Amino acid sequence: MASGFFALLDDISALVKVSAASLDDVPAQVAKTTGKVSGIVIDDTAVTPKYVVGLDPSRELSIIFRIAKKSLINKLLILSPAALLLGYFAPWAITPILMLGGAYLCFEGYEKVHSMFSKHPDVPAESEQLKQITPEELEQERVAGAVRTDIILSAEIMAIAYSQVTDQPVVNQIAVMAAVAVFITIAVYGFVGLIVKADDIGVHLAQDKFHPTTQKFGRGIVKFMPHFLSILSYVGTAAMLWVGAEIIAHGIPFTAHLLHDLEEALAHMPIVAWLAKALSCAIGGLMIGFVVEKIVHLGKKVFGKKKEAVG
Repeated sequence: MASGFFALLDDISALVKVSAASLDDVPAQVAKTTGKVSGIVIDDTAVTPKYVVGLDPSRELSIIFRIAKKSLINKLLILSPAALLLGYFAPWAITPILMLGGAYLCFEGYEKVHSMFSKHPDVPAESEQLKQITPEELEQERVAGAVRTDIILSAEIMAIAYSQVTDQPVVNQIAVMAAVAVFITIAVYGFVGLIVKADDIGVHLAQDKFHPTTQKFGRGIVKFMPHFLSILSYVGTAAMLWVGAEIIAHGIPFTAHLLHDLEEALAHMPIVAWLAKALSCAIGGLMIGFVVEKIVHLGKKVFGKKKEAVG
């Protein structure tokens, strides 16, 4: 009886050692996955600051924290389990779902580009209906908009994380995906918080109690940040198009092969290869966004007429 008990303990000890050795690979897998999703992380970082611009500065960090909390909850409690379940029961469904998300990003990116270049006719003041909205309601709208965009980017991040660990034990899969979710959320929203509060840091450094060189540096930050945020909004729009189109391209064998060939052809110039792929995807994303916008517009007209007929 005793020998059987000790044999069981030996088996448990061996199992623990194997599991521990397997978990030693988790940091390397997290690092590998983080590198794979760098483009999406850039998109997330570039897009988010616009959601707090124009709001009460004292609420900026609170708003970013709310978005980050929802993003982390979505990654850990919804997207990671969904990726694991789909990967087990319906792996064929992951790519189409991601492609739909990519189409949405292209649509949003196209609308932003269209609004930049389209001329808005002047509307007489007496006929203009202004929507009254409180600061609290505006904050709610901004947070909801940020979370909608983030969940698509987060879904792609978690899908890529899952794709890197499909051959690993379930414990490793869960550990890697949880670590990626936490690390990327902290990195993205920590950097976003630094961006939106940089002007406050500059004002603080420009005070008389600091050395003249420090004061000059602080004033430089204050002057530079509005230009930086403006540039970042353009980068965020371009990244939406680029990431959205790349998601769709990787779901279609022909276009995935074309992107691979482009990278191979320019492999000796990594930066040029990255720029060429990003530019190609951004142009493709603009075209996809245009098509989706027309479909959405047509759908609104059709359903609008049906509602009128029913009414």
